[in-house]
Amino acid sequence: MDAASMLEDAGFEALEASNADDALTLLEARSDIRIVFTDIEMPGSMNGLKLAFLVRGRWPSITIIIASGRIQPEPKEMPADVTFLRKPYSHAAVLEAIELAA
Repeated sequence: MDAASMLEDAGFEALEASNADDALTLLEARSDIRIVFTDIEMPGSMNGLKLAFLVRGRWPSITIIIASGRIQPEPKEMPADVTFLRKPYSHAAVLEAIELAA
């Protein structure tokens, strides 16, 4: 089950973006987005870490969750107040990360 399906099953509205540029377009168009859940490795002009720094700078109140199965970034390589989840992550781990950030 992918992250969007997990979130929808938990009662959240999940918007999906295929790359960072699409995610930024959604963020610019919607003022109701509260969480960005991104993989580090993704196609497009920037990876998930760069996206996270950009989101933190432009929308500081948005909760950011970063995931990866291959890369384990050091805390200094991520923006402040970001949750990192190692893949494969459980449904419970995703929901706990959201609850802790709320």
